[in-house]
Amino acid sequence: MRQANHELSPMACPRGLADVDLFGPGAAEHWYEAYAILHAQAPVLRLPGEGLTPDRDAFVLTKYADVARVVRDWERFPPLLSMLIAQIAETGKLAREMPDLDAMVQSIATLRPTPDLWRAHRQQLTDPWVGPGAKRHEAMITRHVDKLIDSWIAEPTIDFVSQFARVLPQLAMASVLGFPLEDIGRLEIWGNAQVMSYVHGCGHNNILTPEQTAEKFRLLAGLSDYVRDQVRTKRAQPQDDMISFLTQVHYEALDRKLTDAEIDGIVYAMIIGGLETTQYALVEQAQLICERPGLFGTLKTDRAAIRSFIEEGMRLRSPTQGLSTRMTGQDEVFQGVTVPAGSTLHLRWGAANIDPDEFEDPLDLKLDRQAVTRHLAFSAGPRICPGSGLSRLEQTIAWNRLCDRLGGIAYAPGNTFLHQPGIMLGTLSLHLAITPTENPA
Repeated sequence: MRQANHELSPMACPRGLADVDLFGPGAAEHWYEAYAILHAQAPVLRLPGEGLTPDRDAFVLTKYADVARVVRDWERFPPLLSMLIAQIAETGKLAREMPDLDAMVQSIATLRPTPDLWRAHRQQLTDPWVGPGAKRHEAMITRHVDKLIDSWIAEPTIDFVSQFARVLPQLAMASVLGFPLEDIGRLEIWGNAQVMSYVHGCGHNNILTPEQTAEKFRLLAGLSDYVRDQVRTKRAQPQDDMISFLTQVHYEALDRKLTDAEIDGIVYAMIIGGLETTQYALVEQAQLICERPGLFGTLKTDRAAIRSFIEEGMRLRSPTQGLSTRMTGQDEVFQGVTVPAGSTLHLRWGAANIDPDEFEDPLDLKLDRQAVTRHLAFSAGPRICPGSGLSRLEQTIAWNRLCDRLGGIAYAPGNTFLHQPGIMLGTLSLHLAITPTENPA
């Protein structure tokens, strides 16, 4: 990756294994240098005392084969969230009676606590809208993309983050759910609150301070009220949107309709997954174009290559770099390292996606790479990201229309290439010089 302005970064570039820290301040500026070291010297990195309890450890997995093996086997490597759901069941309390749980977790407890119900939830409730059925939104997304481009096409330079990449998924998700577009500002606030732990949380467990947690739930309380107002309105007067669909559908897996609280939780999940990934993917893809002379011209003349470009972009610079989402149900061995039962596994998708044992020339962007969707940017297996269809559609339409309307893009002065903290590869700003095409489509 191109070098950031390290004068503003508190962490130095790691030169050996002793220097590697994936979670400290400024770590994002050197993740990819750290991955090279980990692949060579510690593909399974032990984090002593950082498991679920102080007497247990956590382990960072960086090899593609290991991460893929874990995400595809729910039973052998149970999700930490499933353990939380089981603990809820053992307390004898309903999830809504536990004030420290957000609406998404509460809805998971009733709608999808098992692999079979997780699969049914995706197939009947989300796939028609943000999965394979996302194609229904093509015209809507195209309108949003064109309006955004219209707003800055006459400017010589733009901030690609704030003027395009951040706003597009907000507009698209509001339209899918059926929120009024004038409420986009509130949607951004709530989206930021939902991912607060992944941005400002400490360590691989993304732990917030008590004050940060209180602020998060204060903000999310407003979202819950807002969504329930929308649900009540759409139950009475359904429209052609996802929330209206959820108020009317008879959920076959449980042979009943959904409650308001369950719909609230589904909407939470849509917002937390539907805003961040697409934003970060688009911004990194723009940087890949700027760093590779001729690439934009190739995409302009060969639109079929946009699909491979998008997939390679997400592989090379995964929007979500890693999460501590699984644990070992029994003693396991990864890369010759014994990992005891009950250990937390931090799955480092960003490192797995550039594993030299899995991908030939892993740091090269190859438009002719075979099986280009094999990356793990959306995870894999039964818990694969349900909104991957919508994200891919947004990226595809965005780059097709940008290719139609721009003759070229390049870095403008003023870039620092610094990233937000946390576990997502979020460039804070990206100043681009743009050249409108002479004959826009």
